[in-house]
Amino acid sequence: MAIAIVDYGMGNLHSVGKAVERLGYKPLVTGERDEILAADGIILPGVGAFGDAMEQLRETSLDSVMKEAADAGKPLLGICLGMQLLFSRSEEHGNHEGLNILPGSVVRFAGGDYKVPHMGWNSLQFEKREHPLFAGLEEGHVYFVHSYHVLPEVQTDLLAATDYGQPVTAIVGRGSVYGMQFHPEKSGELGMSLLRNFLLLTT
Repeated sequence: MAIAIVDYGMGNLHSVGKAVERLGYKPLVTGERDEILAADGIILPGVGAFGDAMEQLRETSLDSVMKEAADAGKPLLGICLGMQLLFSRSEEHGNHEGLNILPGSVVRFAGGDYKVPHMGWNSLQFEKREHPLFAGLEEGHVYFVHSYHVLPEVQTDLLAATDYGQPVTAIVGRGSVYGMQFHPEKSGELGMSLLRNFLLLTT
């Protein structure tokens, strides 16, 4: 099974690719439309600023490819910034339009009795335990690094949350589209199990 890892110049492609390979799937790092749409599943990674990432996606026309894949029901997983890009808009360094595959906004942590960025291990709370993404899994800790977080407009899109001075969206999902705010490939056994369960949805 081939899993396209979208290369638009801003993503932790190597670590995601190695994790996919360890789970028994073939990672295909590519920015080519036809290769992405022909794959069994798609992972949209992301490291950096929202506006820069959207500019790169638009310049390479990969924004329309992501929407086309989602419309076609292709299993699609956004990781970290990649999850945020799935949403409508972000206030990171100004106001930016996202892919608008899922409705919602990306906002900065307001600050308080916690440090920004949110960096470290936090416990997941499954909002929909019966979801196939959580099959055979128990709640546990995963690894986050982010200064902005997602506010989904549709509550049913929220699959898992964590607490960091406030409820924080950790996993989203609607149809064949998923997002994980944390890095599953850096989140130990639970992270790899969540990634495995996503990959199982591509078969």
